[in-house]
Amino acid sequence: MKRKAFIKNMALGTAAFTVLPRHVLGGKGFLAPSDRITLGYIGVGKQAMSLLGDINRCPETLVLAASDVDTKKLARFVERATGANAEKVATSVTGYAQYRELLERKDIDAVVVAAPDHWHAQMCVDAAKMGKDIYCEKPLALTIAEGRAMVDAVRKYKRVLQTGSMQRSWKPFRQACELITNGYIGDIKEINVSVGGPVRQCDLPSQLIPDYLDWNAWIGPSLYRGYHPFLAPPIENDKDWAGWRNYRNFGGGYVTDWGAHMFDIVQWALGMDESGPVSFRAPQDPLAQEGASFQYANGVTVYHRQWGPGNAVQFIGTEGTIEVSREFLRSTPTALVAQTLKPTDKPLYQSDNHYQDWVDAMKKRSRPIADVEIGHRTASVCNAVNIVYELQADVKWDPKNEVFDHASANQLISRPYRTPWNFSDF
Repeated sequence: MKRKAFIKNMALGTAAFTVLPRHVLGGKGFLAPSDRITLGYIGVGKQAMSLLGDINRCPETLVLAASDVDTKKLARFVERATGANAEKVATSVTGYAQYRELLERKDIDAVVVAAPDHWHAQMCVDAAKMGKDIYCEKPLALTIAEGRAMVDAVRKYKRVLQTGSMQRSWKPFRQACELITNGYIGDIKEINVSVGGPVRQCDLPSQLIPDYLDWNAWIGPSLYRGYHPFLAPPIENDKDWAGWRNYRNFGGGYVTDWGAHMFDIVQWALGMDESGPVSFRAPQDPLAQEGASFQYANGVTVYHRQWGPGNAVQFIGTEGTIEVSREFLRSTPTALVAQTLKPTDKPLYQSDNHYQDWVDAMKKRSRPIADVEIGHRTASVCNAVNIVYELQADVKWDPKNEVFDHASANQLISRPYRTPWNFSDF
């Protein structure tokens, strides 16, 4: 073969080889190690078990570690996650009693934080400092100040954080918000949000601490109180709604639990992801479990009250209504919900899989559909609603500077932390 022909054939052969996809080289479903996103789970109760299945369906993910203060739940998760890994690459999962040991691992790319709400800020700020991307369950933060610290840490360390407000990745909710955003029911006059009641003080009696649970570590940065199984349900009962959500210093009641879903849809529909309401009003009855309201600068008022079945949002406009929940999407006029957007309309961020959206954002180093700022703004609304229930006071809110016009309300923007935890030092 002549020299020129030989060089030409070699070049063609090399080009053909370099465009071969990885699965041809490594077999069907093959992913190079550099394509894997390795995960650690922090808090492995009921919600983490659900997230494991959802996130494992993203082909790029692989679990390396998990942490929990309950040794029984940790052992269950390690076994389940190791089995999930076997469907991709046979990799064992290591369990840790202390989550900071997990964060020390250089081979973990991202963490899934599914611990109780009172731990979110500390764990997420620590994870950001250690260079980990984050999936954090909703509500993002137990207090307004914690949420802002989480945003600041994620931005400072250039991390990707997805909040677990997965309704944004469900078509009916996106469809409802797009119709509202594009004026299909005219000007919004009133919004009714049906979720349960506000947070309350914990009055549970103290009981003996079981030997499988590190109760002091479960309490973590919150003010100490005695153990009760309703707060940290044993593995036999953790399929039930976790009782800690009811009580101040650990959760925010249904106002933050379901409010983090439904008030989030209000924020999205009104284009308030970078802002929020400007005032909050307490109900007339000081013992009421509903009736609080808040108002945006454009005059739209949102009421926390039971208006229909279950957890849902009702938008009332000058030209119609839209009602949306996990069970229905309906409108007046009825044909409105079948309306497709016009080319001149503005579509919203489209995600059809909340967990793959997080994975894709990590790969692209972009902001996911429920970015940390979005999660913080929604959690701030929920926390402010709880504040007016507690104080029984009407307050004004400055969404830019994140401060109330009421001294007692401003004291509730943050909370005391136990030594040695300090989420703000990053």
